[in-house]
Amino acid sequence: MHYAKPLAKLVGALEKLPGIGPKSAQRIAFFVLRTSDEEARQLVEAIKEVKEKIVQCKVCFNLTDHEVCDICASEKREKGTICVVAEPRDVIAMEKTNEYRGVYHVLQGVISPMDGVTPEMLRIRELQQRVMQGSVNEIILATNPTIEGDTTAMYLAGILKPLGVKVTRIAHGMPVGGDLDYADQATLIKALEWRREM
Repeated sequence: MHYAKPLAKLVGALEKLPGIGPKSAQRIAFFVLRTSDEEARQLVEAIKEVKEKIVQCKVCFNLTDHEVCDICASEKREKGTICVVAEPRDVIAMEKTNEYRGVYHVLQGVISPMDGVTPEMLRIRELQQRVMQGSVNEIILATNPTIEGDTTAMYLAGILKPLGVKVTRIAHGMPVGGDLDYADQATLIKALEWRREM
């Protein structure tokens, strides 16, 4: 299709979003055209605000609009248990269970030699530092049950166990190859409940 240049630019930008193909990009672009100027302005402002205000928590590297996220700052959380996840969206998935009471550590990815992601590129050093401070009793490895997630979990277990901390892995009630953010609440609760030591 031939679009006017501004519309083509919008469709092209939307196609770069994950999970958005050419048809979806076209639908969204035409939806934006039909919205009022005020709604379009609100969308632009929301995108701008998230880019300007969202940062990584200085403790766990989850996304927040403060220096320290609400979970790390909470006095009600068990600071001695750290659930290690790959991405910030995994924190949201785990929180939806309403079962986990510890804190988190977000690696910002997983080890993936095929994609050029090495351990040095992840927040592993910071995790080691948290464990070496001495107040951590258990590390729960909650990376996705994929080759990369399992590789990352095995690597972390290898460097954390010598530090004298209990290292467990969430049970594979999760389907192999699945993502935490797509898992239902009951599956995640069982995966946490049946975690095993590594």
